[in-house]
Amino acid sequence: MRILAIIPARGGSKGIPRKNIKSLGEKPLLFYTTSIAHRLQKISTVVLSTEDPEIAKVGRELGVDVPFLRPQELAQDQTPTLPVLQHALEYYHSKGQFFDAICLLEVTYPFRSLHHLDQAIEKFIKSKADSLITVLPVPSQYNPHWTFEEKDDGYLKIATGEEIIISRRQELPKAYFRDGCMYLVKSETLQKGSLYGKKISFYENIDDFYANIDTLEDWKKAEKMLNDYLATRPF
Repeated sequence: MRILAIIPARGGSKGIPRKNIKSLGEKPLLFYTTSIAHRLQKISTVVLSTEDPEIAKVGRELGVDVPFLRPQELAQDQTPTLPVLQHALEYYHSKGQFFDAICLLEVTYPFRSLHHLDQAIEKFIKSKADSLITVLPVPSQYNPHWTFEEKDDGYLKIATGEEIIISRRQELPKAYFRDGCMYLVKSETLQKGSLYGKKISFYENIDDFYANIDTLEDWKKAEKMLNDYLATRPF
């Protein structure tokens, strides 16, 4: 299976200005994703998708292929991920290069495990899934069977629609949330206009270094974790 790894990195971050090339430790944030992307065993090509010339320059200095600048209309605050991936895939198709699947690696998740990523990709390749996402377990107190929504009459209902709440934690079905580490999706699924398709597989990405950077608080958390991460997974 030929897999194209896409690293999207637009220049207009509002919460943390110029986040993608802001230094985390001694390296730009982008470095941590590009470095691990190049070491993934089953990835055929790694590409940086950006509209920003400065980010493109930093990406090239880090050894990433930047064969195009993304159109400005695909780099807005509200731009969905799907058309960004479709744009990169269509670029390579126009050059006669075809891929069976896309691997999305977002810059905001800097502390990845190479072993976990390789295992997740291997699981995806062996499956018949349209997509695979890395996940973490939802803590029991936030399990959807224990959460509520407000009804029109002002009373609460169980979010899952059940009439009777599950009383014991041990009886709760396991629930997961997307951790943002990696997304894999078949090219044909993307071309049909879906980021996930109907058959979604998953890889439980239990790790000691979970940080998904969106706010300044997230950034400070990542700074505190950095030395421990580098001590166990040096680049």
